[in-house]
Amino acid sequence: MAIGSIEGTFDGRKNRVSRRHFGLVGLLACGLLVYGAIVLTGPWAIHIGGRPTPLLYWTGNGDLSTNSGMYPLYITIWPSSHFSTLRLHGVRPTGGVQGSASLCTSPATVVRMELTGTIYGGWRDTDGSYMDLRLLETRTIDLGQHRGYFNLYGQWHGPDLVMNDGNEPGTPLNSGLIIQRAYVRFKWGTKSDFKAACATLKGPLR
Repeated sequence: MAIGSIEGTFDGRKNRVSRRHFGLVGLLACGLLVYGAIVLTGPWAIHIGGRPTPLLYWTGNGDLSTNSGMYPLYITIWPSSHFSTLRLHGVRPTGGVQGSASLCTSPATVVRMELTGTIYGGWRDTDGSYMDLRLLETRTIDLGQHRGYFNLYGQWHGPDLVMNDGNEPGTPLNSGLIIQRAYVRFKWGTKSDFKAACATLKGPLR
């Protein structure tokens, strides 16, 4: 192979590596800018529930007490740019939250749900702030099918998020279950904790 051809091949590879390197650097820089913007506009996101949360999310477990029984409930929450503009208990909104939830209605049945909401009064951390959440059944394919939901309203008390449904019954889930007169105290926990609680559920706990 001619020397010029070898040099051309080497230069081409070098240029591709350089472009890939600058592309990664650009993505990293964009990620850091987004992270910084989130922390600057909502520093509570790195201190949720009295814990350092540098990855900007919190997971919690609670027993959802309702008029039809008690069900293990697991949530994951992180900041969102979408939130209500209304006040709650006279407190102005300071940010949005989103995430996911899992509701165990039997050891063989876990309802997957989407989570959206608003935090009120939280700034440096979440302690004492109010929060409202909507938990909406997920759907794999959007065919316009019914999706049940229920709302929760509450306040952070140190590491615990204590919530109820504000006497607003939810709409029926696909299973027919309606969440009414709901109360839950979320404590930090893992998905493994939730699975263990779900596995021991013999039926709705009265």
